[in-house]
Amino acid sequence: MNDRALLRRTAVAAAALAVTAPLTLCAAGNAGAAGTSRTAVASGSAVVSGTAVVSGTAVASGSAAASGAAATAGAAGDSGTAVTSGAAEAAAAAIAAWSAIGHPIVFARYDATDSIEDLYGISPLGTPPVQLTHTPTVSDVMPSWSPDGKRVAFLRQSLDGAIDGIWTMNSAGGDLKLVPGTKGASDPAWSPDGTRIAYSRPVDSQREIYVADIDGTPATRLTTTAADEFHPTWSPDGKNLAFSRTDTSGGSRLVRIQLSTLVQTPITAAGSQDWTPDWSRGNRIAFSRLDATGFAHLYVINPDGTGALPITSAAAHDKFPSWSPDGRRLVFTRGGTDDADPEHLFLVRADGTGLKQLTKTASHDLEADWRP
Repeated sequence: MNDRALLRRTAVAAAALAVTAPLTLCAAGNAGAAGTSRTAVASGSAVVSGTAVVSGTAVASGSAAASGAAATAGAAGDSGTAVTSGAAEAAAAAIAAWSAIGHPIVFARYDATDSIEDLYGISPLGTPPVQLTHTPTVSDVMPSWSPDGKRVAFLRQSLDGAIDGIWTMNSAGGDLKLVPGTKGASDPAWSPDGTRIAYSRPVDSQREIYVADIDGTPATRLTTTAADEFHPTWSPDGKNLAFSRTDTSGGSRLVRIQLSTLVQTPITAAGSQDWTPDWSRGNRIAFSRLDATGFAHLYVINPDGTGALPITSAAAHDKFPSWSPDGRRLVFTRGGTDDADPEHLFLVRADGTGLKQLTKTASHDLEADWRP
């Protein structure tokens, strides 16, 4: 792995899954400061400018050119548009077309030869993806759709590992806006009513869960523990959050917090290896678990901790699940034992059937979020 890729991995993975030799998940140690938040739970995400060679439709064949036409947009903190006007128009047309026939998926992509990460959009039908951001000196990762599908929140970080903060953009990659007060934050999650964003933020030597209005105020700290807490996800009614909490033994369990009382309830057992939860509109939580097989597989569980069932079981690492709007399918990442092992997006039904590979390039495609 090159030095720039190592910087990206150790700095951006605050909520990601780490599958490293000997194929185990590690604890999140010293994850408080920006730039170290993914020291032990890194899985990475960055960019390759090519498009996936997948079976597509006529809608995407014209829009795929946007990924190659994207131009630079400056350094971290640049509030300008992320692509040239022509590429932005092509991306907007593709997103609009996909929205008419389904719900687009946004994800982060990188290539083993490049440490820069950008955001892409793709149709669940398997159309070639379009590039939404293209910035040569910063990485854009961890996308989260607004509930109306008009904007995407994401994390932006510079090449030296400094986390610039959480930004939002329109669905085609333009009109970038910084969420004030989020420097060093990660894992943005848009609330069901579209007014708030939950995120993980460094406090001293650990990371805690915060929630703020979309303008960044007021930023309310929800957790106060010596553990590291990552990847918040909202309940359908907006009254609770679930998130992953690491422990000193190297485990990670899922925890639920009620926003009105701040009462916390464990969802999965201590000592588990459970990561990146996603709460569906049907009130089920999907997550990635390193189980007894030695591989990370997708599981689903009820918010009260009952009914845990495996979804995937292949000899592969499956992570970053995101529910479809109807709660019937999931998009997730498979692969990634190291930078030389590509990671692809897959679709699967909630009962484990209907597996479909969505992206096929020699890239790392991660942190997908399915538009509500």
